[in-house]
Amino acid sequence: MPSTIYRSDGCCGGLIGTPIRKMWPDLTGQSLLGVGYAGPFMRPYLDQVERAICAMPAPQGAVHWPRERHASACALVEDAALPFPDVFFDRIMLVHVLDHSSDPEAVLREAWRVLAPGGRLIAVVPNRRGLWAHSELSPFGYGRPYSGGQLKELFKNCQFNILDDKEALFMPPTKARFILRAARTWEGIGRRIWPAFGGVLIVEAEKGRLPEPAGKRQEEPVQGAAPGVHSRRRRDRAEAGQKGSWSKPAPALCRC
Repeated sequence: MPSTIYRSDGCCGGLIGTPIRKMWPDLTGQSLLGVGYAGPFMRPYLDQVERAICAMPAPQGAVHWPRERHASACALVEDAALPFPDVFFDRIMLVHVLDHSSDPEAVLREAWRVLAPGGRLIAVVPNRRGLWAHSELSPFGYGRPYSGGQLKELFKNCQFNILDDKEALFMPPTKARFILRAARTWEGIGRRIWPAFGGVLIVEAEKGRLPEPAGKRQEEPVQGAAPGVHSRRRRDRAEAGQKGSWSKPAPALCRC
């Protein structure tokens, strides 16, 4: 079912992909990571980006991606323990990940870790208010849906700053061909009449900075120390604090 829902050339994939491409019109020279069912939405950027890796969570399984190219850029991963170094990617897509993770905060913290400073992330999750979250005809009917407020609070708790948010997939969940053929019409009507009831929420966020430690104060010079000793100690402490922020040794890259 996910493969048919998320096909970029299918109506559902197109309705979700359009706002993503508006958020990210050009990724020339960027490094891109997709986690979950992000492959179809990464495809338009394949000829632009410097690097693109599609990371598929272990319960989902892995397939050759992209299918039209000989070399596979797919990795089988644990979504809360990504096998990549710190600050390795400029952009990340999370599709059908946060709603199925047992610890969505851990997933976002891993995304924060592997994103470069100022890096951006797009997440696609089922909308709690939408019809798709209550239908078993698609993957959006399984897992945990979110309201807009819940999703923004989750990102805030994980040190991301929300840049943009949109709804998509206003057509009702169905296999009826006459509705599928009119998907674009449904999308236009839905955005005007019931904009809060789209089937999915699409959020773009930017990697924020870690908060300053509480009670931080100016360090006093060390009595009797040579000039520059106290400043070096202060610098060493700052560097040690940065290394301890959500970072851990990266395991070897998973090959599949």
